[in-house]
Amino acid sequence: MQVVRLASGTDFPGWREAARTLRAHGVAPDAALWTVDGAGDLFAEALPEAPAAGRAFTVPRAFLELAEAVILHRSNERFGLLYRLLWRMEREPDLLHIASDLDVARARSLARQVDQAVHKMKAFVRLRRVGDEPEAYAAWFEPAHRVTEAVAPFFVGRFANMRFSILTPDLCLHWDTRELTFTAGADAADAPPEDALEGYWRTYYASIFNPARLNVAAMQKEMPKRYWRNLPEARLIPELIARAEARTTDMVRQSPSEPTRRVVRAALRASRDAPFDGGAPATLEEIAAGVQVCRRCDLWRDATQGVPGEGPGRAKLMFVGEQPGDQEDLAGQPFVGPAGQVLDKALAAAGVPRTETYVTNAVKHFKHEQRGKRRLHKTPDAGEVVACRWWLDNERRIVRPRVIVALGATAVFSVFGKAMPISKARQQALQLPDQAQGVVTYHPSYLLRVPDADAKARAYAMFVEDLKFAWALAA
Repeated sequence: MQVVRLASGTDFPGWREAARTLRAHGVAPDAALWTVDGAGDLFAEALPEAPAAGRAFTVPRAFLELAEAVILHRSNERFGLLYRLLWRMEREPDLLHIASDLDVARARSLARQVDQAVHKMKAFVRLRRVGDEPEAYAAWFEPAHRVTEAVAPFFVGRFANMRFSILTPDLCLHWDTRELTFTAGADAADAPPEDALEGYWRTYYASIFNPARLNVAAMQKEMPKRYWRNLPEARLIPELIARAEARTTDMVRQSPSEPTRRVVRAALRASRDAPFDGGAPATLEEIAAGVQVCRRCDLWRDATQGVPGEGPGRAKLMFVGEQPGDQEDLAGQPFVGPAGQVLDKALAAAGVPRTETYVTNAVKHFKHEQRGKRRLHKTPDAGEVVACRWWLDNERRIVRPRVIVALGATAVFSVFGKAMPISKARQQALQLPDQAQGVVTYHPSYLLRVPDADAKARAYAMFVEDLKFAWALAA
């Protein structure tokens, strides 16, 4: 057994040198034991004499990038796993392309977990003011993996003019506006105390919390509880969750806010049967205001309000549904009713963050017929879809998604300009004229109407698969 002693848990240069040496001496993976003890020498005992030099053995850059990420994981198997891959790649040069291989799948899984830890550290580090000197801050953070050094350039670039320290159990980074240094890991007792700014942060968080969008499972997936103790806003979360249903009801009852006069005037000029390239809105705000005064078809007469799309101004993934439902018509937001809850659940299951997607409808006003006190949904006809396509085209032009997911037959007609069978068009990347890729799947409301439990489960599983496919295509 050949014992390798690395200088630290993230000693990639040491692992690389040792792996190269072991490979040259023909030491098989099961004959190598990897340890971390900070020793100066890599090998606990002398290696046997190397065999005569054979042909050169190289690895693709993709393997080195994978190894650099996996090394940062806390798994004890990482060094041996990477050496096993290196050993096999001489005889299997295309090994990394075999996604079903257990070693490859495990390495990529570890790398993804490290990437997630990097993302969480960027998102959840909260700097606190320390001392009396200006622009001096510190933070305590406990990353899931050893990513502190890898994330350091991000914080230096973001807070270049501030003096700050980020303390973690593994390693502490320090930036004095000129030089980046590292020291040994710290203890939780060294965490800086709460400062005055955290009250403002909690006020901000409470103001942007949208109870109508609450999905506890998805929220805890994006913001795991293990990070809550270091987040000033975390103490608000239980109360915000408890009050979410009542707040949603209050939001639905309130009258929609009025857009500014300037935006309304611009929207009125743009919405009167203007062509796509004539008087087109320049922002999503102008689209939202324009939808409220749109008279391209007669659906506005019976609707409470227009319902524009919702999401970031630039999104890789856009979802297009059919039209607002009863709850959406009252709230003025897309996908907040039962179908929206199904969509949120499926997005969470597919690993798609809804906050990074743009959600809209082919038709912006609720088409329905009155039955007593109930308003029953009616499918928009082709003329209404065509009339409203002007708004969708402008949303696509501004948001510039890489992938557009058409949810249901009406959305398919609006996005592609023709009908197509959803069951046969699923799981395909369909090229659109604006260079985006189109994906076809069921509307979430269809899943609610499937009567048989087994059939409903199968349809939901296919829906989740389609969302995963679209997200992978967008990424």
